[in-house]
Amino acid sequence: MKREHMISLVAAFPVALAVMLAGPAMAQSYPSRPIRMIVPFPAGGATDILARALSQKLGEKIGQTVVVDNRPGAGGTIGADAASKSPADGYTLLLATSSTHSIGPAINPKIPYNAETDFTPIAYVASSPNVVLVPNSSPSKTMGEFIAHARKNPGRLNYASSGNGTIVHLTSEYFKAQSGTFILHIPYRGTALAMPDLISGKIDVLFDSFVTGMPHVKDGKLRVLAVTTAKRTALAPDLPTVAETLPGFESVTWFGVYGPKGMPQDLVGKVNQAINAALADADVKDRFARLGAEPTGGTPPAFAAMVKADTAKWKKIIAERKITAD
Repeated sequence: MKREHMISLVAAFPVALAVMLAGPAMAQSYPSRPIRMIVPFPAGGATDILARALSQKLGEKIGQTVVVDNRPGAGGTIGADAASKSPADGYTLLLATSSTHSIGPAINPKIPYNAETDFTPIAYVASSPNVVLVPNSSPSKTMGEFIAHARKNPGRLNYASSGNGTIVHLTSEYFKAQSGTFILHIPYRGTALAMPDLISGKIDVLFDSFVTGMPHVKDGKLRVLAVTTAKRTALAPDLPTVAETLPGFESVTWFGVYGPKGMPQDLVGKVNQAINAALADADVKDRFARLGAEPTGGTPPAFAAMVKADTAKWKKIIAERKITAD
């Protein structure tokens, strides 16, 4: 070996050694400042409520404050895009949903990020069924009655959504296709913003998350017709499913934590471990249950596999129903 090559190798050794040691050192010192958890939907919505329940206990488990940062708009795209472009140092996390990482990418190929390659999967946080809500003034008391009413009044009823391309939008369109009904779409920037109009009767139906929908039912402000799980849920065992009227109908919302792409695996492991510990906490379980969500947890690869399967399902539905984001 030539002398100059040996000199180059010797000179490069400290740099290579520093790179090798940087990962473990980073993990040992992480986190040394507050962590930001971006929520791509407005305050008061399902994702925001879950984020605040999780962030408090996650902060205790990981040893730093976790601050919720609401970045709503464009069906969750604005907040998700901000997270994807953040430094991959573990100090920016994203609480993503079916809307941002399954349905959004399937319905809108022009979103400013690649849901599969621009993020680092960290943990599957929770799943929640959706519920079919109508105003107390609605003539429909059951799912069958609502379908019959909608069929008799094509184009005269409307439904709210949390924006084009969200799971609320796609679930509603899926329902229309399965039930043979024509119901007008009224998009909002979040289901929490649609609630006053639903309660007053300006909106005829909303396929909302169990998390945000059922409290209004319990308060006597709205009527619930059905739940969108394939089988009756333990969260409300007396509540019938849409599938009991429309066989095969199913739609659930998932919530999960991502980091920007390239996030070091040692940091991913540390955050994943802390999230799983937070989800196992009795207080978090109780808060999630009261919200209507079931903690899930698990490994990053298992989370990634779940999202991949969910995306494939919605892509198939979107293609078959010829649904677009516009």
